[in-house]
Amino acid sequence: MEDRRLLRRLRRHLDRRSLKRVLLYLPLPLEVDLRPLIHELRKRGVQVYVPFMEGKSFRPVKYRLPLQKKRFGIYEPKNSRQYRPRKIDVAIVPIVGIDPTFRRIGFGQGFYDRFFEKEKRNIETILFVQRRLCYSPVVLTDAHDVRADRVIAGAMIHLLPEDRRG
Repeated sequence: MEDRRLLRRLRRHLDRRSLKRVLLYLPLPLEVDLRPLIHELRKRGVQVYVPFMEGKSFRPVKYRLPLQKKRFGIYEPKNSRQYRPRKIDVAIVPIVGIDPTFRRIGFGQGFYDRFFEKEKRNIETILFVQRRLCYSPVVLTDAHDVRADRVIAGAMIHLLPEDRRG
């Protein structure tokens, strides 16, 4: 139920945009389930990409079946090496929490941080999602941690103030 309400808010946000390419994730049980959104976007003709783990980072690959369970219990498309987008309109990223800098607190492996460090110039908007916002008033992140433009969590959409982007 909680995921459905969050997906409605996420859809309303995405429907205001002209989307061609979106980076999403295939959820772990504790993350917001975006699979219904993946199917809807594909029906609308949006190119949907998901992370494909490589070493200590990942590469976005086109979502397609079959999926296989890989390291950390994460599902990935099988045999997806030939697909890679140049520009992404929106990247939707799962979080454990955020701090006052709007930077991601994740699981501590740094996959998203390494990816965004190299690719952020090719991504228009970074959107964090979480069922209920876990917010630390104390800065816990480092400058290299990925920063959101928006956070959709619980009943709210949180916007990063313009003067703090960058």
